[in-house]
Amino acid sequence: MRKFVGETAKTLIANNTIASVVKLNPHHRPSSPNYCSNRSHLPPSLYSPISSYSIMASTPPVTVESLNPKVLKCEYAVRGEIVSVAEKLQEDLQANPGSHPFEEILYCNIGNPQHLGQKPITFFREVLALCDHPALLDKRETMGLFSVDSIKRASLILDQIPGRATGAYSHSQGIKGLRDTIAAGIEARDGFPADPNDLFLTDGASPGVHMMMQLLIRSENDGILCPIPQYPLYSASIALHGGTLVRYYLDEATGWGLEISELKKQLDAAKQKGITVRALVAINPGNPTGQVLAEDNQRQIVDFCKKEGLVLLADEVYQENIYAPDKKFHSFKKICRSMGYGDKDIPLVSFQSVSKGYHGECGKRGGYMEVTGFSPEVRQQFYKVASVNLCSNISGQILASLVMSPPKVGDESYDGYMGERDGILKSLARRAKTLEDAFNSLEGVSCNRAEGAMYLFPNIRLPNKAIKAAEGAKKAADAYYAIRLLNATGVVVVPGSGFGQVPGSWHFRCTILPQEDKIPAIVSKLTDFHKKFMDEFRD
Repeated sequence: MRKFVGETAKTLIANNTIASVVKLNPHHRPSSPNYCSNRSHLPPSLYSPISSYSIMASTPPVTVESLNPKVLKCEYAVRGEIVSVAEKLQEDLQANPGSHPFEEILYCNIGNPQHLGQKPITFFREVLALCDHPALLDKRETMGLFSVDSIKRASLILDQIPGRATGAYSHSQGIKGLRDTIAAGIEARDGFPADPNDLFLTDGASPGVHMMMQLLIRSENDGILCPIPQYPLYSASIALHGGTLVRYYLDEATGWGLEISELKKQLDAAKQKGITVRALVAINPGNPTGQVLAEDNQRQIVDFCKKEGLVLLADEVYQENIYAPDKKFHSFKKICRSMGYGDKDIPLVSFQSVSKGYHGECGKRGGYMEVTGFSPEVRQQFYKVASVNLCSNISGQILASLVMSPPKVGDESYDGYMGERDGILKSLARRAKTLEDAFNSLEGVSCNRAEGAMYLFPNIRLPNKAIKAAEGAKKAADAYYAIRLLNATGVVVVPGSGFGQVPGSWHFRCTILPQEDKIPAIVSKLTDFHKKFMDEFRD
């Protein structure tokens, strides 16, 4: 019986395949009604089951052309072509030392502090270690290896986790006790109440941004106002969810100022095109621009969103990264409450991450979004979308609570924690100033002050011959410059065209994250390369 069924199946496969081949050849006509069963005149390859499979699979089921067009439209310059080239160069150097005119790749392309040598905060890692391996709490040696307050904090956190298990799923908004801690930290920061039920703990800020785009964008007729230059997460996320990026340009001449007249102009232009603008993105401190918004400017933005009925999406992941002594971070929630707007007056979503700041825990993927000003019915939809992802990772949730509630005065870890924190932030400020001065000393380059965040975004006025050469290479002029810089020096920066810029202007983004002892080499390499590049293409 099995033999009969097997032979029958083979015959059916072969006959169907032959029929398909015949259909593919419209000029072929069978010579008899029994053509498909009488195969003696055909070569064996046409009715072999293996060859039949090969014919059927000759056309790939997925091609670039058949992918979701929203994915094809999406771009993310921070990890784009420039990084692919850098990784290939790094492989070359490892396989063949001395194969390039530099000894190492100096990554200045992405805000990834620990990849570039920054050490994690001791208190944070002690608490994480104890939470992930609670058995350590019962060992005599633990008291000699860990601080008393890290042991106490780990025990408290474990008591808040159902089953005391960091390997288990949590509530979709995050562990309630950790949300309580974060809410208390927000209240201490702003001086206004915070509700733990307004918090959604996320795997870094990026999933929160994606979630909001997914909720707000219904079609390409829905637009999101974004600053230009912008962090490419926003343009990529808007593209993936099928919306329209509505650009508003920051004013480089005034230190990347945000003018309300520009917001109004771009909003009106979008409306004339039939686009319904749903939200406004404000990045403070700025990425890639490094500016810190003034309180008055923030109030103007809040009033604009209130008047126009826009959701305010506040990217505040660099709130600890403030370097200018005359600048201070103020959350948009604090601004809203100080203006008299309550929980129901203006829809506001604030994003925070453990990846930035002085902690730089990018790989732990922790963060949160605080959601206020939405109806209970809308909030239920937020929760539903969060539930689809089950929950964010528990280590990231724990870190988010630690970032918002670090050691206090009197704790055993306080002095060490403050020394690590202040040491990192002061070093970042020095690195920012050194790079800023270096850029401003280059021919045709101007660079605004880095007031905060982790980046500089110098403007580079390229010679016409260089722009023509870039056109010949089918690249944006700043991408051409960045590739040439990489191949000559090993220094990786990201072309400004990946962030958006005023048409006809050129920039690149450079992080301030390489360790301080690497900065002189970066400055020297950049200076030498830039002089040779400008001489080569001088008009």
